[in-house]
Amino acid sequence: MKKRSSSVQVAAIDLGATSGRVILGTYAKGKLSLEEVHRFPNKFEFLGKNCYWNLAGLFAEVKTGLLKAKEKAPKLASCGVDVWGVDSVLVDKKGRLVQPTYAYRDTRSEALSRKLAKSGIEDVYKWTGIQVLPFNTSLQLQEILTTYPAITDMADRCLFLPDYFNFLLSGKMETEISVASTGQLLDVKSCEMSQDALAYFGIPTSWFSKPKLSPANLGKIKGIPELKDVQVTMVPGHDTSCAYDAMPASEDGTDFYISSGTWSLMGFESDKPVLGKDALKACISNERMGDGRYRPLTNCQGLWLLEQTLPSFTSQPKSNADWKRLITAAQESPAPKALINVTDRSLFNPASMKDAIDKQLKRRKHKTPKNLAGYTRLICESLGKGHADGINRFEKMTGKTFERILIVGGGSKNPLLCQATADYAKRPVVSFSLEGTAVGNMANQLIALGAVESIPAFRRQLLKNLKKKVYQPKG
Repeated sequence: MKKRSSSVQVAAIDLGATSGRVILGTYAKGKLSLEEVHRFPNKFEFLGKNCYWNLAGLFAEVKTGLLKAKEKAPKLASCGVDVWGVDSVLVDKKGRLVQPTYAYRDTRSEALSRKLAKSGIEDVYKWTGIQVLPFNTSLQLQEILTTYPAITDMADRCLFLPDYFNFLLSGKMETEISVASTGQLLDVKSCEMSQDALAYFGIPTSWFSKPKLSPANLGKIKGIPELKDVQVTMVPGHDTSCAYDAMPASEDGTDFYISSGTWSLMGFESDKPVLGKDALKACISNERMGDGRYRPLTNCQGLWLLEQTLPSFTSQPKSNADWKRLITAAQESPAPKALINVTDRSLFNPASMKDAIDKQLKRRKHKTPKNLAGYTRLICESLGKGHADGINRFEKMTGKTFERILIVGGGSKNPLLCQATADYAKRPVVSFSLEGTAVGNMANQLIALGAVESIPAFRRQLLKNLKKKVYQPKG
């Protein structure tokens, strides 16, 4: 397709576990400018002992954001949706929900996770290349089918959340490959759903269509008259995949990536998966990029630790200036004598994050921080060590040497976290002033529209105008 000479405007719908945004992007003369037109909070809600997402509320916010984008950009060409991984919906033939949508921090599948870890994970890992986590789609669906076996009489399809929002916008039910790879149900050696994994977990094969590579055109928006001329582009549905696409990485493959937000997602791009007993032991997940290649990664709790510690203090940051003051105070606080284990399951979704951190420290006979600044430093230092552990495991398993660490997401704006990562990993950390997920989302839309040739071409263009800060390891 011939490249367009004039500006192209697209909207990135970026839904995160704690907030969502609709961002308007204008691409002209090789430069991409962003304007956040709508931001809204998001969180799961408890009903009894289980937690669920408010999808109706989220979609209402998505529509509001798109209408605002259209008002600012009357020639808005496209929109694309990225969401967190794993979570899914069950719908009937008409696309109606057949039950509320569980949030991944729900604990109902933990018993199944422990059972799988004891027996069966070797085969499942061989089929899918995905580590065992209690919130994997495989286990969530297995629990639903075990608890409500008659649900197969009602449910016709399973859609991952970005696929579901694409359906609400375009009327088309498709399975996008990057988000499908998060579910522990995609064949690690092909671009098909794993028949072995589906059979093992007792999931009907008819619930999923063959995954599609992205980007792809799903047609125009339906049901919203003001947006009827806007194309729905299926971008990489998993937000981490979009964030990776935005990384202006060296083309020699020596850069290591960290997408730092609620989770710290660490890995690199590869033409082949990282498999075997060592990879399974190291909790490596071979997720996919939109083009079907691999993103071997590992994760640990991210800035969720800090977000959930804040409610224990009366004085909390409410603005960028407040956050800057808190980080400065944390930098001036004494260095912690002991770090917390950021992979500890007790920190996954405790009633009080501060109490869970205190308990971990007291169990090892260490003192707890005295104030919020102290907890902030402890968490950032601990995350830096967790990041270093991740890169070291990958180097040991693959024989690769990573020269730099590229970091995007909320953590890229945190100098304490970036410096701690550089110090523990003993290599430079490059922090980009970049809305990674939204930019990667837009890059894929621009490719689908013919305005950009490829992700490598987009990265080369982006790097020319990108601000960055390099944190050198101390000592």
